[in-house]
Amino acid sequence: MASRLFTRLAAGLALGAVVAISTFAAPALAQHAAEKEAVKPIKVDPIKHAQTITYAVDTDIAHDPSNVLLLDLSNGGRVAIRLMPEWAPHHVERIKTLTEQGFYNGVIFHRVIDGFMAQTGDPTGTGQGGSKLPDLDAEFNDIPHLRGTVSMARTDAPNSANSQFFIVFYPRFALDHKYTNFGRVIAGMDIVDAITRGEPPKNPTRIVQASLASDNKAPPPPPAPAAPTTFTADMLSNSKSN
Repeated sequence: MASRLFTRLAAGLALGAVVAISTFAAPALAQHAAEKEAVKPIKVDPIKHAQTITYAVDTDIAHDPSNVLLLDLSNGGRVAIRLMPEWAPHHVERIKTLTEQGFYNGVIFHRVIDGFMAQTGDPTGTGQGGSKLPDLDAEFNDIPHLRGTVSMARTDAPNSANSQFFIVFYPRFALDHKYTNFGRVIAGMDIVDAITRGEPPKNPTRIVQASLASDNKAPPPPPAPAAPTTFTADMLSNSKSN
């Protein structure tokens, strides 16, 4: 009986020692963990899920014209884009602000990949530039990247969108939740399809004029044709042709 009691006491002391060691070791481990730099969460608005936002896009330019972006391109056509503040309010506001400033006028489509997308919005034409405004926090949402989707370009950092955007030629669902989808082409997709390809293109397509439909700006006149060469009698008499 005494032997059993001794055994139980010894086991109890051993267990107590383990508990004591664990109790005193934990704060040291916690302190070591506290010294490690905490993971910094990405500062983004919560992803808006499809059941809470509208998928459908109004294709009537006359409806809510302050949220219709018009791009008059150097290939002679006009593209109408429905901006969707419900999807990405800060990005839509940025596009509208830069448009009103005339920022996009004259800017080229500097990266155009056949079967993928056409990217613009960099005044330097290199893909490295942007506006003087601060970068935007991402507003990723559940709206898929379909044909005609207009989405914001960025670097590897999620919160780095500024002024560049791209138009998708064909559905690219791999871009969902990684790039901020803020609008869709509602007219002139054939004009988008005609944008010159290249990275950068040799003769890039330009945005001649960007405006909001509410501004009622007419498309700019096409460039004047080159004046025909005038031949004089002296030019003909000095010709070296047989």
